[in-house]
Amino acid sequence: MEKMNVHGRDISVTSYSQSDDYISITDIAKHKDEKNPRFIIQNWMRNRNTVEFLGLWELLNNPNFNRIEFDTFRMQAGINSFVLTPQKWIDATGAVGIISKAGRYGGTYAHKEIAFEFASWVSVEFKLYLVKEFDRLKQACFCQ
Repeated sequence: MEKMNVHGRDISVTSYSQSDDYISITDIAKHKDEKNPRFIIQNWMRNRNTVEFLGLWELLNNPNFNRIEFDTFRMQAGINSFVLTPQKWIDATGAVGIISKAGRYGGTYAHKEIAFEFASWVSVEFKLYLVKEFDRLKQACFCQ
């Protein structure tokens, strides 16, 4: 696991394969709310556009994605009573773009493409710093 400093905040990055980097969206959410980042993530996941983005990402990248469960979430997204957590999304759809870990070193990680989308929702400015720092980190790893 690596860390990058984005606009004064440490953001964890981990690789689950040689080409797939996952960025801590829990760390990104702390940019908005230091004490309750999970609520920031849940609010983002309630959004209809978010559900559609996540579903499309999975359809393009995950042959085992459960499309029927995705359609259920898509129909409910945006309704006031709709609540979606990362773990609920993963369990119901077989999603691989988001990983949720409990415990001391836990948190919610998302594939870099999803993490960048989340960062845009949190703060466009923060997303631009995140992308620049991620590129710098990858260049440093590549050069070694």
